[in-house]
Amino acid sequence: MNAALKELLARVEDWPEDRQADLLAVLKEFVRQHSDPMPPLTADDLAALERSAEDMRLGRYATDAEMEALFDRYRTI
Repeated sequence: MNAALKELLARVEDWPEDRQADLLAVLKEFVRQHSDPMPPLTADDLAALERSAEDMRLGRYATDAEMEALFDRYRTI
């Protein structure tokens, strides 16, 4: 185990039980999200990917300049 992770886990040993339970729930969800296989693609997903591939083959996509102009229009910072 990573030394930094070991140190963090040692620090939470003194936490109240309810806070440890909160952390455990977060860790379980993190592990679940990163260990579940990707769900199978639906027919709609496959059709959308096919349309995207066709658009790329035909050159139907925004240029870098067009995307930059779009971002500039909506950028708030």
